[in-house]
Amino acid sequence: MRSLALALSWLTVLPVRAGAPAEGQAAGALRWAPPVGAGLGAGAGLLVWGLSTVGVPALVAGLLAVGFLALATRGMHVDGLADTADGLGCYGPPERALAVMKDGGAGPFAVVTLLVVLGVQAGSLGALGGWHAVAAAAVAAATGRAGFTWVARHGVPAARPGGLGAQVAGSQPPWVPVLWWVVLAAAGYALAGWWGPGAVALAALLTIGLSAHTARRFGGMSGDVLGAASELGTAAVLLVLAAAA
Repeated sequence: MRSLALALSWLTVLPVRAGAPAEGQAAGALRWAPPVGAGLGAGAGLLVWGLSTVGVPALVAGLLAVGFLALATRGMHVDGLADTADGLGCYGPPERALAVMKDGGAGPFAVVTLLVVLGVQAGSLGALGGWHAVAAAAVAAATGRAGFTWVARHGVPAARPGGLGAQVAGSQPPWVPVLWWVVLAAAGYALAGWWGPGAVALAALLTIGLSAHTARRFGGMSGDVLGAASELGTAAVLLVLAAAA
């Protein structure tokens, strides 16, 4: 349960006191990330449902839900997506890319990536509406966070010392993300037939490709890549489920 408390402390704005992680707790917190994400996603879906009920335009409701998710996670995953985009977009050795990512500014690659990925999330949430938005957002957010455990799988070193990436790099057996993806594919099937597993499979493929590319480009994984995997996976699932609705 200390790992769950740590996951809530790291991944949400909830005032959970977890203290400094003991040996193995950081790795355990990543395994709790999908259920934490499901709760956040369900909250965003409920917001879309409620706003749509009172006549708020679908796209506006979706945008507000995406804003809620950013606030509820301190913007960490969105920031990670932006930094990863800028790091991949620059020239030079891994050290140069990591320096760009650490700079804190948002370059053109970050801006365009944020517009596209968050726009897909908002538009898809708005298109779903009703209880479908609640269930789809829960599955999508859980799937995005299941990508954490693939990015931090055995054999992938930390790109830089210090930070969240260094605490969890190489900590996850490969069966952990696979198990989460299978469970979430089953949930997706219950929600949308074969579109559901297809959505989870697309998110998994994007995560696998992102992890492989960033590990080569940056010399390992970082906390920013965790955020990027989460946002991309969430967007992929929402897009497919919206298309199936």
